[in-house]
Amino acid sequence: MSFIKVENLSKFYMEKKGVFSKSTKTFKAVNKVSFLLKKGETLGIVGESGCGKSTLARMILRLEGIDEGKIIFKNENIVELKGKDLKNLRKDIQIIFQDSYSSLNPRQTVFDIIREPLINFNVGTEKEQFIMVKDIMEKVGLGKEYMNRYPHEFSGGQCQRINIARALILKPEFIVCDEPTSSLDVSIQAQILNLLKELKEELELTYIFISHNLAAVNYISDKIAVMYLGEIVEMFEKKYLETKKHHPYTKTLLEAIPVMNPLEKNHWENILREKKGIKYKVNEDSCSFCIHCTNAKEICYTKKPVIKEIEKGHLIACHCI
Repeated sequence: MSFIKVENLSKFYMEKKGVFSKSTKTFKAVNKVSFLLKKGETLGIVGESGCGKSTLARMILRLEGIDEGKIIFKNENIVELKGKDLKNLRKDIQIIFQDSYSSLNPRQTVFDIIREPLINFNVGTEKEQFIMVKDIMEKVGLGKEYMNRYPHEFSGGQCQRINIARALILKPEFIVCDEPTSSLDVSIQAQILNLLKELKEELELTYIFISHNLAAVNYISDKIAVMYLGEIVEMFEKKYLETKKHHPYTKTLLEAIPVMNPLEKNHWENILREKKGIKYKVNEDSCSFCIHCTNAKEICYTKKPVIKEIEKGHLIACHCI
């Protein structure tokens, strides 16, 4: 049984065709995204900047408007929730933001920052709130001696621990991690990833982990979705990462993973090509990646591929596979 089910989720923006033009065209930020997530699983969503990862996250959290589709959370379509019902949803669904500094109020102490959700939802007395804040700070590796300090007194990694504590204080079941390590040093990234894994096991959490770093996504996730231009072009259980059958765009992401030994070459072929020399006209029905793919055929330009299962737990949207 699915814990969260996303069906054909779409978000469109209107943009002008030119500076002085009155005519507009539709930009598909998220286009018919669907997936299932079981309780206790982590879905990693990977893709380059601007592919729609964060927009998708904000839509699932109901922080962004939804033009089409459903989000079924615990057997309820949360797209239809409004007012008090939508506010109550926030107890179960939380987010860890990308920028560890700017997502914290510089005028509040750590105690006030973490305690604020408890006040908003009238949870506990002042004494109980103090105990809850102290306990969650200890869980994320911060002692109570840090309670009365301000965000500017902390490193980036410590600020992200504060963000994690704030997200967990209401005991949510589902957390969206929107590139929580991208602004941190590599050594600190590993600490935060390990902390998130430990908290997931201890508190039985369900994650969506968003990143442009495929290695980080592979480390923390149970299954991985690859996004390109607002669409999921591939989804697979992490055991399939080292297989040869992948969407051409996924192969370019694998090609970008650094190899530590300078004498070794990345075994993934580079399938990118320039836009010049395209034989067929590109339109709305074309595969979104066809102009960059050396494997592209005529059908790739005339018919958008549908994501299909090539083996159990491995789905790809590609005519050439």
